[in-house]
Order: sequence, then structure tokens, then C-alpha cells
Amino acid sequence: MSDAPANEILFTYDTLRIPQVQLDTFGRLMYGDADVLPGYTVDYVDIEDPHAVSSAQASRPIVRHTGNPLDKVVGAAVRITEDELDAADEYKVEEYHRERVRLASGLDAWVYVGHGMDRAIHPE
Repeated sequence: MSDAPANEILFTYDTLRIPQVQLDTFGRLMYGDADVLPGYTVDYVDIEDPHAVSSAQASRPIVRHTGNPLDKVVGAAVRITEDELDAADEYKVEEYHRERVRLASGLDAWVYVGHGMDRAIHPE
């Protein structure tokens, strides 16, 4: 996307890990280090945005904060540019918002978490 330095870290756990989604969103494949987001759990949400549904599945994983140290989400810490972070913001639909978190590795990262969780589908 640009020649800017990849100074941001994005914790990916969902569709942003799919190679075709990365190519469509960032214009490149993203490689990161395995990491864990403690104190969060994964739920699922039905996506109603027709453009977003066409790019991936209609029911998507979405993380929410529990504060329980036994809860964790497995994913990857990916280094990206500010422009790529903006592209990720555009890719994500209204059910998600970005917030700053501390990963198990000690890295500070951005992650997309759920808001409007009243529409979430909880796994059985």
C-alpha cells in the first residue's frame, strides 16, 4: 500500500488471516508471529453488510473482553503500516471496533472487538 514503516501491530484472529482477504484489503500477504490475547473470548456474530458477506462467511468470530485470565484468544501479531490499519478499519463492519490491548508476549497491539454484542451468537 505504501512505503511507510510497519510501526503498528495488529492482532489477527479472524477473516484478516485469510490470504485472499489480506490481498484484497492490504494488497499483500501478512505474516505475523503466533500470539495470545488473554482475558478475552471468541463469540460469533451474524454479519448483515452484503459487501462484507460476499468477501467471507456471514457468521464471523468476534472477540469480547471477559477479564478472566483463563480466557484467551489464539491468533497472530502482524506488523502493519498506518495506511494498512486504516484499510483494516474500512474492511471491518459496524459490529467491530478497534482497541488497544496487551498480548501475552508483552506486545501492545490493536485488535478488533465486538460492540453490539446483543446480536452475538454464543457457541454451545
